[in-house]
Amino acid sequence: MDRSRSHARSRLRAALLAVCAAVALAAAGLTTTLAARAAVAPQAALPEHALVGYLHASFANGSGYTRLADVPDSWDVIDLAFGEPTSPTSGDIRFELCPQSECPNVESEDEFKAAIKAKQAAGKKVLISIGGQNGQVRLTTTAARDAFVSSVSAIIDEYGLDGLDIDFEGHSLSLDADDTDFKNPKSAVIVNLISAVKTLKSRYGDGFTLTMAPETFFVQLGHQYYGTGEWGGQDPRAGAYLPVIHALRDELTLLHVQDYNSGPIMGLDGQYHSMGGADFHIAMTDMLLTGFPVAGDPANVFPALPPEKVAIGMPASVNAGNGHVSTAEVNNALDCLTKGGSCGSYRPHGAWPQLRGLMTWSINWDRHNNEEFSKNFEAYFG
Repeated sequence: MDRSRSHARSRLRAALLAVCAAVALAAAGLTTTLAARAAVAPQAALPEHALVGYLHASFANGSGYTRLADVPDSWDVIDLAFGEPTSPTSGDIRFELCPQSECPNVESEDEFKAAIKAKQAAGKKVLISIGGQNGQVRLTTTAARDAFVSSVSAIIDEYGLDGLDIDFEGHSLSLDADDTDFKNPKSAVIVNLISAVKTLKSRYGDGFTLTMAPETFFVQLGHQYYGTGEWGGQDPRAGAYLPVIHALRDELTLLHVQDYNSGPIMGLDGQYHSMGGADFHIAMTDMLLTGFPVAGDPANVFPALPPEKVAIGMPASVNAGNGHVSTAEVNNALDCLTKGGSCGSYRPHGAWPQLRGLMTWSINWDRHNNEEFSKNFEAYFG
């Protein structure tokens, strides 16, 4: 996400979860406080159609600072942007609220934590989003992997969060030259990330919400190029999210690819599709819901994701990122993908009423734009 542009249940179950978490942590060589051993209790699932948004929590820009308590009830998943590493390869993730010098109306830590509890009591999910445009995270070593698990756990425990959003951008993920099979990755940064997330999921159990927000370059571009392998790709990052998504598809709650700030991408029709209208969102989402050959190899297909695990990522306004479309075009895309109507030149391979919903960058930019995006979502899904 581009900052400069927008960018209890029962006691018995809780005790059992805590024991499982402690065992998992011991196996990983981690030490924790008693409070940190408490697993996230299973909570209500996401609504049938969910609205996901990023909240500028650690920084300020032209969209203005929004206190968490002031986030409208429209938002079902609130991603706190961002947790960032102390260095690109440390794996040590830190999160701090926006300094008062940049955000004069920033809430106190206690107010922030109280707002998280209030949102959760209202059925919302509050996650820590790791990465963003400025937060390059490369888990090149097992030490970095373990630091990632420890530091992310500390943030989740400190603020009582529901889980993790992975927003790795830039050079965070890339494929080694001999890493050509997305089902069996070799690259350290990918293998270590998968391992770290599986450890976190094992620790926190069924209540752990896991979302991902890759750019099209790291996902749909993999249909044409996969790294710099034998197929002639020019960039080792091409399709580099595919092994992560595939390995974590059981743990994954929601994938919302950023259908913005993207170059043209080849769809399943063999044609290039560009931002600016409903067709781009339809073509990119169809690839996720249908599955696609990786690097053009029909014998090597990335399997389709269930529609309830997919949302479409869009900018909230023209200020939020390249690729903003009107509410009419948003609705056309939803009509086509969920009802099979209002399709343009691209015809998807089915209709998926269970499509989970929409993600946007960002809650702040939506408020700056008179909440056009969120109001349209509510109007569309009732």
